[in-house]
Amino acid sequence: MAQVQRTVPDDEANRPADPEDKDRTEEPQASAHKQDEEKRSLVRRHPVWTALAAIVLIALAVAAYFVWSIYFHPYETTDDAFVDARSFSLAAKVSGYIDEVAVTDNQHVAAGAVIAKIAPRDYQIAVGQAEAQVESANAAIANAAAQIEVATAAVDEARAQEASTLAALQFAKDEAARQRQLLQGGAGSLQTSQQAESNLRQAQAAHNQAQASVTSAMKNRTAAEAQRNSAAASLKQAQAQRESAEQNLGYTTLTAAQPGRVVRLSGSKGQFVEAGQAIAMFVPDEVWVTANFKETQLADMRPGQPVDLTIDAYPDHVLHGRVDSVQPGSGTAFSLLPAENATGNYVKVTQRVPVKIVVDQWPTDVAIGPGMSVVPTVTVRPRS
Repeated sequence: MAQVQRTVPDDEANRPADPEDKDRTEEPQASAHKQDEEKRSLVRRHPVWTALAAIVLIALAVAAYFVWSIYFHPYETTDDAFVDARSFSLAAKVSGYIDEVAVTDNQHVAAGAVIAKIAPRDYQIAVGQAEAQVESANAAIANAAAQIEVATAAVDEARAQEASTLAALQFAKDEAARQRQLLQGGAGSLQTSQQAESNLRQAQAAHNQAQASVTSAMKNRTAAEAQRNSAAASLKQAQAQRESAEQNLGYTTLTAAQPGRVVRLSGSKGQFVEAGQAIAMFVPDEVWVTANFKETQLADMRPGQPVDLTIDAYPDHVLHGRVDSVQPGSGTAFSLLPAENATGNYVKVTQRVPVKIVVDQWPTDVAIGPGMSVVPTVTVRPRS
């Protein structure tokens, strides 16, 4: 069979090679090489870097675990905490004009220190009047005692008179009986018998009068004793009035019952104050921290656990203390208007419970008072 031979034209044989034809030939080869490179894994391409990254991740995980277990796991903290104290108002117990103010604003005073004085003259007069009433009552008691003695003597005298009349009565009875016997026997006269009967009646009347005198004298003594008891009651009343007057006189001097600071001083010399009117506020030295923890933070919180505290106003002062007590109930339960949850649209809200924290040593170079913000950190679990 004869072969057909393709004849190439001279102009096509002599034409130079086209670069585009070469690129079209190399493109399939480069694409195949790129696909081979992508098929190779990252680990095979960078084994060293991959191993280092894995080691770093493991080290970070271990370090994070230890940091969490040492610095975060054993603690409970809150920013809802404040310095607390039983502050109260200093009020006058009696009315009058302020004669002296012995302190100034924010001054620290010791127990028993004088804070202010009220003009005492009116109360000194009241004390004098009460003392006069006491003396008058004592005099009334002495007078009643003398009357009792006189009444007692009168009773004794009346009883003696009664005894005398009783003897006379007995003699008159005997004499009248003899005269009756003599008259019946014919030996006596009727006149003599009648005279004896008259003497008997007189003796009986005298005896009755003596008995009445004894009764009257005894009643007089009872009345004198009643007067003495009344005078003794008046004496007690006068003594109570004197004690009240002396106490009111003492109230004219306002003193500090315990050490602390005088704040918001409003009283001034010459000012008239009524009984019960406040002239200043008093903040005792005994202060503590009230921290309102969420109820979900109290699972492991117990009294006696150590606490680290920082005061927002003085962040450079790190304080140490302990948990003193946990309030048996949330803060809203003891508020003026407690929440009423017995409704159909109830939404559960995490409650906060006040925890009392006492501080071992408050700083002495700064002023600490109620309401200052504190951040406590309680160690509720021992470090692992």
